[in-house]
Amino acid sequence: MRWSHILIPAVTGLLFMASCDDGVKRPTDNLSSGTIDISVDETYKPVIEAQLKVFDSSYPEAHINIHYKPEAECFKDYFENKARLILVTRQLSAAEKELADQKQIAPSSLLLAKDAIAVIVNKSSNDSMDKDQLKGILTGAYKKKYTVVFDNQNSSTVRYILDSLIPGSKLGSNVFAAKGNNEVVDYVSKNPDAIGFVGLNYVIDAADSNNTGAFTDRVNVVAIKNDSDGRFYKPYQAYIGTRYYSLTRNLYYINRETWQGLGSGFANFLTQQQGQLIFYHQHLFPWQMHIVIREAEINP
Repeated sequence: MRWSHILIPAVTGLLFMASCDDGVKRPTDNLSSGTIDISVDETYKPVIEAQLKVFDSSYPEAHINIHYKPEAECFKDYFENKARLILVTRQLSAAEKELADQKQIAPSSLLLAKDAIAVIVNKSSNDSMDKDQLKGILTGAYKKKYTVVFDNQNSSTVRYILDSLIPGSKLGSNVFAAKGNNEVVDYVSKNPDAIGFVGLNYVIDAADSNNTGAFTDRVNVVAIKNDSDGRFYKPYQAYIGTRYYSLTRNLYYINRETWQGLGSGFANFLTQQQGQLIFYHQHLFPWQMHIVIREAEINP
């Protein structure tokens, strides 16, 4: 009887120790604290930096390392488990969903906001075009020769143009890749025969504190003809939400967490009022917030 009293607690203690050290690496983060890596489409750097600044001030124990990359690399990070969360312009494809099943990943995703690709030209150039003109310029078939500049050959902007504006066609020999969106704006501002395609955030006037949607004065932002009503629209917020502006795209989060980790915490922040208001003030059209658009007449 005496030995039984000694052995039972000892065995129980060993079992407890084994259960605490089973070799399984468990997450150490939660919704509002910890350290994680996420990957973000680099065309959204300005708006996500604004989001992170507010998130960090609200949750000082949370440390999110953001890696801004071309969209294709964000998806690569997602499947190689280098990023818990990615912010990109498209959902998983059918093939990627099969790959997720094979890797036992359970993705969750949500549309956060609507964005636009801005078409920019030199200040000396015409600031209105229709889609046929754009298609001709991109394929090199247009009568006036332009130098077309993108941010990166693997960017979401290039993919969008290929899929949505010139499906089945190839980009012309007049198309080049710069080293980022800022470089595209800089090149177009200095070259009269250049046309660039950039994320909307990169052409918004940084001094526009009243959120009027004013564009930078370094380049002309092109108004694109809407085939439905024949009118020309620039990528103002209301025209993005209503899709009167033609080159509109979506921003999604895709999360691989199956627990309440920090990736889920940041994703939740982006869908809630504070995060949605930041999208609004950064001139995207927030999709998880109720917005009323009304026509108004301005009296002279």
